[in-house]
Amino acid sequence: MAKKNDETRHYGGRGDPVRSMELLWGLGQAPRSRGPKQGLTVERIVQAGIEIADAEGLAAVSMRRVADRLAVGTMSLYTYVPSKAELVDVMFDRAIGSAARPEVEGGWREKLTAIARSAWDLYLRHPWLLQVMAMSRPPLGPNSIADYDHQLRAVDGIGLTELEMDSVVGMVGVYVQGAARAAVEAASSVQATGQTDDEWWSVYAPLLEKVFDAEKYPVAARVGAIAGETYQSAYDARHGFEFGLARILDGVESLITSRKPHPQP
Repeated sequence: MAKKNDETRHYGGRGDPVRSMELLWGLGQAPRSRGPKQGLTVERIVQAGIEIADAEGLAAVSMRRVADRLAVGTMSLYTYVPSKAELVDVMFDRAIGSAARPEVEGGWREKLTAIARSAWDLYLRHPWLLQVMAMSRPPLGPNSIADYDHQLRAVDGIGLTELEMDSVVGMVGVYVQGAARAAVEAASSVQATGQTDDEWWSVYAPLLEKVFDAEKYPVAARVGAIAGETYQSAYDARHGFEFGLARILDGVESLITSRKPHPQP
């Protein structure tokens, strides 16, 4: 039995590939606007979709919702964008284009760190991007390709093969997505429960003290006490992101170092 379609996720390639590429790259003839209430453009439609997704998530985006936001009839949108599938592809590419592409001083490590932090900020501004399954089937738009090229230039000429360059930027990208997803979920828990982490801990900490045996779990008691005092919660997403990123780059640095010739004794 086929699984029910998950409306919270978007997979590239479900729409018309010709129309998707035309919309992504601004090809084809622009439709004529009709009537005083029209004045529609692809960019206005895409921006409306982004605003809805930012506020309510990807599942809330539909051609009807976008039309309502623009105060036009739903059918008028189809002259510009064939369906939600193509719309989300373009939304993704335009959102990627809004990210900063920092040109930082320093070596590859400083550059990859800046790239990862920029992506982290982008995901927190547009959490719905994490619902777009774009690693294996990315929307092949100008901003996505420019972003990929920018990432590759950070590790070009440092002793990696082309496949290793691709793997390094892919590894960092996947890591940032995972860390950002944890941060977004933590933030959404506050909205869903109406309770901050501090408020949650103030309720559960006294209850835990009644049942927790520090002598039985001494390491957990020692580490948990220090972490809880430092973070004022069970977990700090930003600290976890920065710590994990540094360890990943440590591994890349080890790979690069292993390629360098060792001095003869």
